[in-house]
Amino acid sequence: MKKKFSFLLVLLLALSTFLAACGGNDDAKGGDSGEKGGDKPAEGKEQVLNLLESSEIPSMDSTLATDSVSFNVMNNVFEGLYRLGENDEAKPGMAENMEKSEDGLTYTFKLRDANWSNGEPVTANDFVYAWQKALNPDTGAEYAYIMYDIKNAAKVNAGEVPVEELGVKAVDDKTLEVQLEGPVPYFEALLSFATFYPQNQKFVEEQGDQYGLEAGNALYNGPFTLSEWKHEQSFKLSKNDNYWDKDTVKLKEVNFNIVKDTATAVNLYETEKADVTGLSAEFVDKYKDDPNFKTRADTAVYFLRLNQKNEVMANVNARKAIDAAYDKQGMVDVLMNNGSIPAYYLVPKDFVSGPDGAEYRETVGDFGGYDTEKAKEYWAKAKEELGKDSVELELLNYDSESSKKIGEFIKEQLETNLEGLTVSIKAQPFKQKLDLESKGQYDFSFAGWGPDYPDPMTFIDMFVTDGAHNQMAYSNKKYDELVEKAKGELASDLEARWQAMIDAEKILFEDQAISPMYQNGTSYLERPYVKGILRHSFGADNSYKWASVE
Repeated sequence: MKKKFSFLLVLLLALSTFLAACGGNDDAKGGDSGEKGGDKPAEGKEQVLNLLESSEIPSMDSTLATDSVSFNVMNNVFEGLYRLGENDEAKPGMAENMEKSEDGLTYTFKLRDANWSNGEPVTANDFVYAWQKALNPDTGAEYAYIMYDIKNAAKVNAGEVPVEELGVKAVDDKTLEVQLEGPVPYFEALLSFATFYPQNQKFVEEQGDQYGLEAGNALYNGPFTLSEWKHEQSFKLSKNDNYWDKDTVKLKEVNFNIVKDTATAVNLYETEKADVTGLSAEFVDKYKDDPNFKTRADTAVYFLRLNQKNEVMANVNARKAIDAAYDKQGMVDVLMNNGSIPAYYLVPKDFVSGPDGAEYRETVGDFGGYDTEKAKEYWAKAKEELGKDSVELELLNYDSESSKKIGEFIKEQLETNLEGLTVSIKAQPFKQKLDLESKGQYDFSFAGWGPDYPDPMTFIDMFVTDGAHNQMAYSNKKYDELVEKAKGELASDLEARWQAMIDAEKILFEDQAISPMYQNGTSYLERPYVKGILRHSFGADNSYKWASVE
């Protein structure tokens, strides 16, 4: 998550880049946290939001989704034991209350009286079934690893023990017991993530391989239902009258049109066919004095994946040359102009603080930087080691307007500063691009990541050897050991765990496994009557449960 990218659903065409895995679509970002939608709506104003998205929904199966577009829709039509409220606080969802053992290893959840959109009750078995399904190796869920804090989860996912030995059981229809491998301080927030959503076993099995492929092929237990889905064109969320907290939900509908270029999006806003639109650089200059113009910082980090299956990318000097050869500051200033900042790191700024209270990024600092002389030195060494005078590389990119501009910028910078390099660009629709990355069928790619939970590990563990979201054949034994310790034996030693994650990030950049580009910012226009959209710094980007039109 994604992204979870993950992990923001209102269109921001400031950059049509996508967060794979929570990863997702940066064009989809915008909106306003506002206040909870408890105010009375303006008389005669229909409770309908018209929003924009720049991508088709890749998946509506919570056990298979890996991107922020899917996670954002799911966040509003499904509900886990918890959901994120204001200030990213984990609020009880399907869980009415919870008891935790003194050692922090056993959680017992009492489920509230809640129903699926077909009227059937949500039960503890719905969680057991969905979690076992996500971890079953036959499912092939890329996000299965996010559940490894649960007892035996990793062993189940590896096929070493049967799914029945997973540390989760339905004590009765309304009581769910979960056992952990070790204490997890952010466990309740983690449970708001899509992979932990329940699924109705009978319905899912009736649908077979058609489950989640159409609006009618899924059951919903969240504030809204996915009531209409015109693939590659539009989709609609409608208020779920079977939702347990339906009286809180003010909106009747949230309509999304899929639009890939900024000019079209802005035109829809100007003609009052969209209530929010993102702005790319040229439109920021035009609208920056508009009273409805807004900006917001983000925790998504965008980077170049350097696929070490490729002979050139397997050379560390080539990777270091690429990272030093393009001007990140110039890129965000000229091409983006939306509050994004250059990134010289993986874990973002202003995200989380350590046991000592110090902000993570301030403690660790930056890695690398734009330096054409160093880039040329690294490149000369790389060519000598590879025995090549000329190199051809293909950049895997998205097919939208703004990402194409950034791709062309990187191509021009690399070809100018790295003698003998020719870069071609392969622009692909979102879903196809994710598929090519998952299969490792690319040289280097434009990618990004939004956090799934409030901890540096949501970024750090992406790049362990053979990790589901590694997708670039990177491997470092010491890095793997540090991640394993931080997720295991150091779980109760917060300071040592924190240092292990810091050391792991340093190794990642000693190896120059990736080339970070920027930490995202968003600039957008939003109608003044749009109230109460909650914006999240991790997990799904937007919540409409408390939104309203006033």
